[in-house]
Amino acid sequence: MFSASEASTKAAPGRLPGALWGVLALLVISVAINYIDRGNLSIAAPLLKEELRISPAQLGLLLSSFFWTYSTFQIVSGWLVDRFDVNRVIAAGFLLWSAATAATGWIHSFEMLVVLRLVLGIGESVAYPCYSKILAGHFPEHHRGLANSLIDAGTKCGPALGTLAGGLLMARFGWRPFFVILGLGSLVWLPLWFRWMPRGQGAAARRAADAPGISDILRHRAAWATFGGHFCGNYFWYFLLTWLPFYLVRERHFSMREMASLGSLAYLVTAAATTAAGWLSDRAIAAGSAPSRVRKTCTGFGLGFATIILGVTAIPNETASLVLLLLACASYGVFASSHWAITQTLAGPLAAGKWTGLQNFVANLAGVAAPAITGFVVDSTGQFFWAFAVSAGVALAGAIIYTFGLGKVAPVEWAE
Repeated sequence: MFSASEASTKAAPGRLPGALWGVLALLVISVAINYIDRGNLSIAAPLLKEELRISPAQLGLLLSSFFWTYSTFQIVSGWLVDRFDVNRVIAAGFLLWSAATAATGWIHSFEMLVVLRLVLGIGESVAYPCYSKILAGHFPEHHRGLANSLIDAGTKCGPALGTLAGGLLMARFGWRPFFVILGLGSLVWLPLWFRWMPRGQGAAARRAADAPGISDILRHRAAWATFGGHFCGNYFWYFLLTWLPFYLVRERHFSMREMASLGSLAYLVTAAATTAAGWLSDRAIAAGSAPSRVRKTCTGFGLGFATIILGVTAIPNETASLVLLLLACASYGVFASSHWAITQTLAGPLAAGKWTGLQNFVANLAGVAAPAITGFVVDSTGQFFWAFAVSAGVALAGAIIYTFGLGKVAPVEWAE
């Protein structure tokens, strides 16, 4: 049997070998589970708030606590995947975050819920550095665009499935059994990973000694532009991921079942837009369009048009409001199809892991900011309008950064 990296050299130039399709499928499944686990607390928020008698500000603190460790451990995780076997690092992280999810179902205090969210963040922090390491080391350049788009689609399909199944199951059985079953059931992924994980070091690892350091990356303006632009995009996304279920139930007065259906539809629209935009952008580049123009158009237009989300809370009509929500989600999906492709083009295989860790560290500080700021704004004003306005303003700032601050998207020439 060939290893995944060996198979990539034996397949026809235009085709992705079967072994790598298996690896990619497991990565997509893992990121879907990853996002279900990080978002399931927001689905349970309407029930959990009443049971534990916590305020909107406390709820915002609880929803943001995951990102305290998720963000701060990104750089550590980037070092781990460069230092140790990436296949075992992602397996260890998967085991840790699944255990934290299952344990949440048995917790009865606000303080212990915060602790388990911190543990969940540590486990999930390994995911994206591992994905970048695996894609850079085992996937040919001309297949990384599709691979990134499918992984990003998994981040949308996960919340869609979690919102639909979680909302329906919680409405029927309560929130605790859902956490226990999800955490323990996810462990089925681990033996499949050890069976199909890529073998060998991969192309990037063979030149690890030549890789640039963190200080080398931080000296480039493009790095700071990707950090800031991604932060803005993440603020928009984590605002939806953590507060949309609560908004639909408490502000729009939908039932838990209706919230589950509408919330999952929003995530599915985002996933479809991400996949379509990723495929179309790769086709445009293959046809001769400049990669810089294509990638910057996707990120700038996507975040810029996503600002229509402000109309969601400003329009009383439910149908029109939901149409705007879906359009805003689709626009975000266009952005999400290209932001990691930009990073991987700029960094190249040698720096993709460290650049990813640094970028995800900065970007996921938005996961701390968005839930907490939203909780504070809602608590202070008693309504969601200004929370939506802040999210739209941050998205617009991201569009400006990608359009005017990034510069040309081309591989960085690292010093020898």
